[in-house]
Amino acid sequence: MLPHDIPDDAHLLELIEARHPASVSLVVGSSPRPSDHERVRIAVRDAIDRAAKRLDELDLPHGVKHATIERLRRPLQDDDFWEHQSQAMLILATSEMDEWYRLPFEVEDEVTVADRFDVRMLMRARSDIWHAFVLLLSRGRVRLIEVTSAGLAEHPLEMPDDHQLMLQRANNEGRMDRGPAQGADGDRPERERFCKVVAEAVGAIVPRAVPLVLCATDDLRQAYRAQNRHPLLLDDEIAGHPEALADRELEERVMEVLRARNAQHVKDWKERFGNLRQQGLATSKVAHVAAAAAAAAIEELRVDRKASRSGDIDEWGRLLNRDGDRRFLLLDLAADVMRTGGEVIAVPREDLTDGSPVAAILRFEVQTPNGG
Repeated sequence: MLPHDIPDDAHLLELIEARHPASVSLVVGSSPRPSDHERVRIAVRDAIDRAAKRLDELDLPHGVKHATIERLRRPLQDDDFWEHQSQAMLILATSEMDEWYRLPFEVEDEVTVADRFDVRMLMRARSDIWHAFVLLLSRGRVRLIEVTSAGLAEHPLEMPDDHQLMLQRANNEGRMDRGPAQGADGDRPERERFCKVVAEAVGAIVPRAVPLVLCATDDLRQAYRAQNRHPLLLDDEIAGHPEALADRELEERVMEVLRARNAQHVKDWKERFGNLRQQGLATSKVAHVAAAAAAAAIEELRVDRKASRSGDIDEWGRLLNRDGDRRFLLLDLAADVMRTGGEVIAVPREDLTDGSPVAAILRFEVQTPNGG
């Protein structure tokens, strides 16, 4: 896969809750191509210089700025890190710690210096839908290709050297004068055995949470589906012979499948949201969402992946707007939901409703603190 790093719920909560007067968050575009790495290094250095200027504006204890900048610069010389780059990176640092994350999508460069980290990109990475694997399956060739918004990456499958021989039936029970069984099902056991080996090799590479799309010849399609163990093998397939598709055409067709899948999911979700809102079990009002989060009432929270809203919430879910407050309200809401076992999904604004940056599905009905 394109390298990327996604923290688990516990660590993401730690990052959201962390407070330090000199918390630096850098979002920088990158590239998996080694020829681009020097350009990316320069972009990272420029971002660090911008952060240093902002740190100069803060009243910090002696040595904090220097220690923070040194931590930001340290991975620039880490050759192992640079050998496996993706489309972007998120760099988090204080004077006491630093963490670098690779992101599998394009970004706009951004520098944030505050009393907390801006980890919205990590929430987006956890919810990225433009990511799938496609299995090209024929008697002559088997390929596994990863498709992201950044392009294609092929993954060699670890298969037995003689796996192609599995498709050659020797059903003569030791008698050389008897040929193989003929007809549509004549080599069915061989096809199933072949596809079982392929399915095991695919399962060793494709993450369980990433969709798998099949492009197979007619004789192997059902055999593979019968042997598949990947939980997200999609019903939609790529039409055409697997050995005849150019990479660009393959990429376009996979993206069409993902777009159609996402559009149906959004349609279904909006219909469900509307029905639940009539029952008092869904809301897109920020104040109501905040109250529900404080009451541990949110089953699912969807947030605009690009939105930030200054402000704060108190323990009763009331919104507090304070001048100069640098905390991100949506991240606090997400943390409240994650602490109480709810799911947080970062989506494009158009996948939400009512023009709001948030939408919540509730476990039980909750009133806002002022009764609204």
